[in-house]
Amino acid sequence: MKIVIAEPVSKAGMQLLAQEKGWQVIDPGQYQLSPEAHLRDADALIVRSAVYVDAAMLEKAPKVRVIGRAGVGVDNIDVEAATRRGIVVMNTPGANAVAVAELAIGLMISLARHLSRADASTRAGKWEKKTFQGTELRGKELGILGLGRIGVEVAKRAKALGMTVSAHDPYVSPALARDLGLKLCSLDDLYAGSDYLSLHLGLTPQTHGMINAEAL
Repeated sequence: MKIVIAEPVSKAGMQLLAQEKGWQVIDPGQYQLSPEAHLRDADALIVRSAVYVDAAMLEKAPKVRVIGRAGVGVDNIDVEAATRRGIVVMNTPGANAVAVAELAIGLMISLARHLSRADASTRAGKWEKKTFQGTELRGKELGILGLGRIGVEVAKRAKALGMTVSAHDPYVSPALARDLGLKLCSLDDLYAGSDYLSLHLGLTPQTHGMINAEAL
């Protein structure tokens, strides 16, 4: 089986693929400009975020039967076009949930403590300690839009910091909310009661424009 990897992936992932007998793995280091030249006789394609797999690319890959996205969503893959050609599309849900959750918490801490502005001020030779005193996250209300894998990880870490957590997700059961120690509420209540908002949603017609000036 010939597998074309269109974008750089981790060394651990490459090792897993390389150890399979009978698998020919073509990685970005083996082609100069584009992976498309290798797609004519490829059986599988692996992408991350930068490469968009559209119908035109699929025309150049008549043998491909599976596309793997090394990421959470499949926004950069034309799933309908792939389905019409009998191609299975897979992703790796939850693979980066903790990393993204930690980033979200880190950004909240940065906002609360004015870290970016304080860093720039200090590098400019100033010492504005009182100006950038900031606030604690403890006791603040965090509103989470989308309580999937990432949203759940954010909620856990926010509660560990002493924050109160609310969430809006019409597909989440009250039992999960109880287990996490948070409350589910309407969008209006979430907007009105939150000190911080953390969005963990895919961009769909239903979520487009969910956050706007009027809502806040």
